[in-house]
Order: sequence, then structure tokens, then C-alpha cells
Amino acid sequence: MWRLASSRGVVRGCAAYYDSAHIISVATAEPSKFAKTKAIAVKSRIMCRAFSSPGTIANYQCVHVFVTVKPGSEGEFLSASLANARASSREPGIARFDVIQQVDDPTKFVLVEVYKNDVAPAAHKETDHYLAWRAAVEEMMAEPRKAIKYKNLFPATVGGWEYADGVSLD
Repeated sequence: MWRLASSRGVVRGCAAYYDSAHIISVATAEPSKFAKTKAIAVKSRIMCRAFSSPGTIANYQCVHVFVTVKPGSEGEFLSASLANARASSREPGIARFDVIQQVDDPTKFVLVEVYKNDVAPAAHKETDHYLAWRAAVEEMMAEPRKAIKYKNLFPATVGGWEYADGVSLD
């Protein structure tokens, strides 16, 4: 996904505007409108964040995916999920992607997925790493996954959600 830089050298409205469904649909349907801008466009979420203020309001969609795996498959599930989380965290529409495990029942996990806009969840589900993860963990499930959608309230700014510059995801 491309984010467009303005003539002043800053990215305007990274998460709120250029990631919006409208811009994505226009760019897809009418690529000629964006042909001249690719020279000043940035594709990297990191580049976009470099031009964004940490105080920018975050209108994010948070999805908690509750997972119970079969006993004995916890390590294999965690390994596959960490690989998926690292790759997912690099997607332009994802602010963060956390993997957490229940302390008193290690067969239970929660995937905390924070999306920057309403189209990012569908885009995530089309990525190679997600499809590979889904296939890898399918037989490990003790029961079907359950996803619940939330709206962020606090922190209210992108600085409270996105990974800090220089943070290694490996």
C-alpha cells in the first residue's frame, strides 16, 4: 500500500487518510491518478511513522482472537504465531500485533491485533504469512478461534500503540 508524500516533504494523514478505504479504492480503480506520485511515495510504515506525530489521534480497530490449542502443541503454536506476528507487524495497516499466553493455562492464547483502518483486517487475511499461519495451526486448535472487535479509547494517540523506532521485532 502506498502512502503519498506532500510537496513539503511530509506524509499527510498517514493512517487516517491515505490508508482509508476511499484512497485505496481510488488508487486501485484509477492508478493513473497516482502514477506521477510514486516517485515521492513511501511504502514503508516506518517511513510513514517517521513523518507522523506520536500525538496523532488513533482511530484504530482492535481485535482480540481467543485461541485454545490442544495440550502438547503450545510450543509449536507459539512458534508459528510469533513468525506470523513479526510479519504482520510490518504490514502498513497494522499498528501492532501481540501474542499473549495465559499463565495458569498454557493452552490458551490471545492474539491482540491493532489495525489502523477498517480495510486492514481483510488485507491481513490475504497475506502469505497469515495464510501459512492459518494452515500451520489448523490441526492444533482444541476449539474454533473466537475474535472480538474493540475500538481503542486509551491511549488515544498513535504514539501509545505503534512500535517505537528502532524496536526489533525479531
